[in-house]
Amino acid sequence: MTKSKPPPKPPRKLGPHGSALWASVHSQYPIEDAGGIATLALIAEEQDRAESCRARIDKDGEIIETPSGPREHPLLKRELAARAFIVRGLQRLGLDVEAIKPVGRPPMGGYTG
Repeated sequence: MTKSKPPPKPPRKLGPHGSALWASVHSQYPIEDAGGIATLALIAEEQDRAESCRARIDKDGEIIETPSGPREHPLLKRELAARAFIVRGLQRLGLDVEAIKPVGRPPMGGYTG
């Protein structure tokens, strides 16, 4: 049994949510090229940003009172944009497909075609 190596360090400092995403992706996908690493770092930063927005929205409420009356929290759009960026980025890296898994036992009977 081979021991998996730790993920490479991100090229910039990440918060807890971005670090968790970075480690999770690296545990399932071999990303070693400079472009992929840079893209994943941006995605992980955006994960931190989305979670920061969500924490503030949870604190303030999704509807806030303003001098002109109740309005949607302005960070709702920012959070949605961040999460959309994350999804698009993961798709561009090809990470929206099943992770690489060890090869299992071949099916019984083999090819009959």
